[in-house]
Amino acid sequence: MLMRTDPFREMDRIVQQLSGTSGTWSKPSVMPMDAYREGDEYVIAFDLPGVSTEAIDIDVERNMLTVKAERRPVAKADSVTMELSERPLGVFSRQIVLADTLDTERIQADYDAGVLTLRIPIAERAKPRKVSISAGSGRKQISD
Repeated sequence: MLMRTDPFREMDRIVQQLSGTSGTWSKPSVMPMDAYREGDEYVIAFDLPGVSTEAIDIDVERNMLTVKAERRPVAKADSVTMELSERPLGVFSRQIVLADTLDTERIQADYDAGVLTLRIPIAERAKPRKVSISAGSGRKQISD
């Protein structure tokens, strides 16, 4: 049997349920993420512990990236009595508008230890480049 050491934990759980901050199947909650640039790639990492890869859906339409995941309850035997349930269940969703400077055709996704990592290459047209200057008096005047 579990002993509760924090008397306010149940109150926090009730507030989360009433405020809709925990995920449900009808109202997805937002999944935590980090986003950063690493060299010539833009990296987005989502926390999705306990979610199987089959329950993760990644879509890109134009520049809109949508990540959806679902965590279902673990099947319990009839002899099991739940004492405490704090892990959120339901649907998690996140939509991100990607810049035109990213190559959405070559997104790579990796899922390891409960973290979904997307690597999006920076498009060639967005990378810094040098512009050469031509010398000479090749100017022409336009006459009427």
